[in-house]
Amino acid sequence: MICDQCRENDATVHLTQIVEQAVTQLHLCERCAAERGIETAGSGGEKNPLGDFLQAVQQQTAQYPGDAARCAYCGTSLRDFRASGRVGCSQCYGAFEQSLRELLRRVHGSTRHQGWSYLPADPEIVTREITLQQLREKLHRAVQDEAFEMAASLRDQIRGLE
Repeated sequence: MICDQCRENDATVHLTQIVEQAVTQLHLCERCAAERGIETAGSGGEKNPLGDFLQAVQQQTAQYPGDAARCAYCGTSLRDFRASGRVGCSQCYGAFEQSLRELLRRVHGSTRHQGWSYLPADPEIVTREITLQQLREKLHRAVQDEAFEMAASLRDQIRGLE
């Protein structure tokens, strides 16, 4: 990869800047990086293993096959998706299907969702809960009105439903 500034030397310093959702990358040779005040391993500093790792990851992602693929609807490329982690539109899922399936398989262990599904409540249980709530309210009013015989009857009804 050639230096973005001088266009002569090989780029050895790779800067990635993320502002809001825009990702910009700048590839510089050691001389141009030094001119901008960026220390490099060749400028007397010691080697940074984290920098080596990040550079290897960046080179690996740059070599993914099919990165040039684009969504016909919105124009988002697979490289854009890898940089931002977001697709451009709903049509991107079809355009990048194979890559997304592979990603899901690696992340989740499967390409098929096997989570919980919603089951509606049983109508009998709902009706019983509503009845219990109404009986409890009547019991509370009966106790406040000191209608203890009716309160005892309501209490027995509630126990029978529970």
